[in-house]
Amino acid sequence: GLWEGGRLVLGGALSAGTLVQFLLYTVFIAAAVTALTSLFSNYQETVGAARRVFELLETPPAIADPPEPRTLPSPVRGHVAVEHVSFRYQPALPLALDDVSLAIAPGEVVALVGPSGAGKTTLANLLPRFWDVTAGRITLDGVDSRALRLAELRHAIGIVPQEPALFSGSVLENIAYARPDAAQAEVEAAARAAHAHEFIARLPQGYGTLVGERGVKLSGGQRQRIAIARALLKDPRVLILDEATSSVDAESERLIEEALARLLEGRSTLIIAHRLSTVRRADRLVVLDRGRVVEEGAHDALLARGGLYARLYQRQFRDEEAPIGSGAQDG
Repeated sequence: GLWEGGRLVLGGALSAGTLVQFLLYTVFIAAAVTALTSLFSNYQETVGAARRVFELLETPPAIADPPEPRTLPSPVRGHVAVEHVSFRYQPALPLALDDVSLAIAPGEVVALVGPSGAGKTTLANLLPRFWDVTAGRITLDGVDSRALRLAELRHAIGIVPQEPALFSGSVLENIAYARPDAAQAEVEAAARAAHAHEFIARLPQGYGTLVGERGVKLSGGQRQRIAIARALLKDPRVLILDEATSSVDAESERLIEEALARLLEGRSTLIIAHRLSTVRRADRLVVLDRGRVVEEGAHDALLARGGLYARLYQRQFRDEEAPIGSGAQDG
């Protein structure tokens, strides 16, 4: 290469510029060949990953629409009935819920209370059919939830989780996730009702501000109010609220309490309660322990009875600021 080229330049058979040009072409070709081998390796890895993704997408879901779905009566009233429901996550595992029965009348607020692992989160997850019951049934306005299309069932149910699921889009997009076709005025009205409009207006781009992955640019109290605004925009007849246990400042606590009061108004609500103020707001308490309903009634009546609820109250509920249970997952 270079030796032969130098000899030809000295002999006048080749110009120095042509030799340099040849050497540059050689370097470019060698780099391209090296990149091609690396590209082929990446291609093989991508093909393997894509195959696994498509296998996952083609897996039939365990929870699916029924062959001949029924429809909910119109308008949806929000009467929920849990009838002798038992549930286990796997055939080899013990029952997470054992013969649980309860009803939520239209507009009634029912609080689930119990120690960690009692089955509160499990029961809440069965209402929108994230899982199917092992035995018994759950009905909405008298219709078995398994007989409804998933879209119709979940359209009637709103969920405010303990840790709100926010995406890395704008504040507007995160609130409108509940109803993508909602106008901006509707989104702002929901935000005002949730006491979120005030802090949103102070953000650099207002409703267009990007919140970051999982809402990392917002505080815990702000994320909770975004989740409440989302639920208000959806306007469901049935609400599932898993109260946040994370502590926020007193002002945020007050705003969240006011927003929740507005959200609960007129809706059939199931609350996984962690705070005394929520327990007192509920029309009825259902006390779970080891997957079974052990007590049911009003706050004062259950305290007077001196059972599990009274013991939980003595241990955890007496302090207004103390959480009513521990752990986000209970079974």
